[in-house]
Amino acid sequence: MGERKILGIGGAPGSGKSTLARRLVEALDGQAVLVEMDGFHLAQSELERLRLVERKGAPDTFDIPGYVDLLGRIKACGPDMIYAPEFRREIEEPVACAVPVHPDVPLVVTEGNYLLLNYDKWKRVRIILDEAWFLFIDEDVRVQRLIDRHLRYGRTLSEARERVLHGTDHVNALMVNSSKGSADLLITEVL
Repeated sequence: MGERKILGIGGAPGSGKSTLARRLVEALDGQAVLVEMDGFHLAQSELERLRLVERKGAPDTFDIPGYVDLLGRIKACGPDMIYAPEFRREIEEPVACAVPVHPDVPLVVTEGNYLLLNYDKWKRVRIILDEAWFLFIDEDVRVQRLIDRHLRYGRTLSEARERVLHGTDHVNALMVNSSKGSADLLITEVL
């Protein structure tokens, strides 16, 4: 077993992180696996208990220590298969043990909004990453992608626009974009 590297891809909601990460993993044909930060969303029932439903997707609605611990285990590259969770948009819930990380895979790509945040528990993520990329694309393109995503998942145009332009997505985008200085590579255009 060799040394395993972890590449983090950060950016605001709708910037294309997931698309870039999937394309990269596909291009590396078995030499990389994708572990998404979104797998560490708190379950809906926990968000309800904590009264955080309206903030779903905000930094404090994730199991940050769990994500950091998993990245540490992945980085250690032991002999055992590691299983990561994945977020399923069709049910709006994380699903445990959905992504196998084989011990021989040399690269793990992880993507998410908050990988480069330099405060609270999130700052531990950047320390684990071997390299970090940040997607900082045209704001109009990013906003339209996000509105389209919300429409695909059942929101009305009015609800989607409110969330993207004034709600959680807007607040998160401002916060996430302020972290781009921690990236090794700034990507301003994605096909």
